Amino acid sequence: MRILLPQGGTEGLGDWGTREQGNKGTQRPAQDGQGDVLCPTPSVPQSPDLSVPQSPGLPISPTPAIFVELCEDDYPGWLPIGDLEQLQIAPEFYKAPVLSPEEIQDRLPAAIAFAKAAMKVPHEYLWGGTVAPNYDCSGLMQAAFASAGIRLPRDAYQQEAFLQAISFEELQPGDLIFFGLPGKRTSHVALHLGEKRYLHCSGKQGGRNGIGIDTISPDESSVGQFYYKQLRSAGRVVASYQPGDLDSFEFLA
Repeated sequence: MRILLPQGGTEGLGDWGTREQGNKGTQRPAQDGQGDVLCPTPSVPQSPDLSVPQSPGLPISPTPAIFVELCEDDYPGWLPIGDLEQLQIAPEFYKAPVLSPEEIQDRLPAAIAFAKAAMKVPHEYLWGGTVAPNYDCSGLMQAAFASAGIRLPRDAYQQEAFLQAISFEELQPGDLIFFGLPGKRTSHVALHLGEKRYLHCSGKQGGRNGIGIDTISPDESSVGQFYYKQLRSAGRVVASYQPGDLDSFEFLA
């Protein structure tokens, strides 16, 4: 995880704020020889109010937070400053795996096996879920490919942008299928298993509140019909995500 700070914005961070810092997108070792996770940037959004609503009449204390990004996929978020004490400086800088299309092809069976195994354990759909047992659609895809050493961006629309676009006629096992309402950005993703069958984690609205298998067909189950109407595109994983690959996208939109 990278911690993003405005220039000079280290107040309240203790030792975290005194380590040597580089510009956003660069990482330099701290003076003690350990990895440095601080990356200052002049355009960090204002910290949100992370306070929990209380009963009327009681004071509400905002929780100071800092802007962070996950090294694996550049995904942003807010971390309460009080949680810094639970973190450790990485012994070395994150190095994203570099894989050829052939290497990725060899690893696809492992990603498919992971997704099928996740379907067999008790679970439910969890919006924002990225770890077992409860996932959302793109969280399951990200976890399945990560289990095979392949990194993907976090959200469905980002995964669609990152993959190599293919036609539905070109679909092979391990490709991804994307769904979305007209005029809206892609909002759902599934893993193609072959013969137009796909595995995905769907919510309660139009879905099954969990992981299941459907078919690209207008005559499918109610879940399949719901997503068939939103069928949008297909893509093939030909690379493992590298930090900065989607810099042109607005991750917080």
